[in-house]
Amino acid sequence: MALSAQATFPVFLLLLLSAAIAFVDGSSVDPSGEKFTHVHFYFHETRSGPNTTVANYKNLTSTPSFAYIGVFDNYLREGTDPSSTLLGRAQGVGVFAMPDGRSGLLTATEFVFTAGKYNGSTLTMMGMYAAAGEVDRSIIGGSGRFRMARGYSLSKVISIDDLRLVAKFDLYVKHY
Repeated sequence: MALSAQATFPVFLLLLLSAAIAFVDGSSVDPSGEKFTHVHFYFHETRSGPNTTVANYKNLTSTPSFAYIGVFDNYLREGTDPSSTLLGRAQGVGVFAMPDGRSGLLTATEFVFTAGKYNGSTLTMMGMYAAAGEVDRSIIGGSGRFRMARGYSLSKVISIDDLRLVAKFDLYVKHY
């Protein structure tokens, strides 16, 4: 049964008006089910002692202070206190290069959540680390609750000494 042009015109106007409102408003509903999540935690690294969570960096060249590599398996906690609730681990590698006196540390990190609402899920981050100021790196994947994740991470060192480093992380993630 075919609809007349008069019957379809009001439907067309309604769709056009809906699209115009969404465009002006800047928001839209994603029918695919994509979600946006903000994840907040503190990264705890133990730099020396019996419970070290980072391997000693290894010089890869004969040129001192040029190229190093290291691995880490650090704690993700709810707070800055080392006894705060454990949320998971940050496992990965760092590659350090300083050919012209400026440092650069490329990190590839897997955030493995073992407790709380993200238990069993992961997020993958990659990017350059800088010890000073806020660091912006990419979220390039995930699993579990974070399938097909993409987004960004903002982190900042809260405290550092010879024994440990604590950094605040805020991850902003789109996922399914």
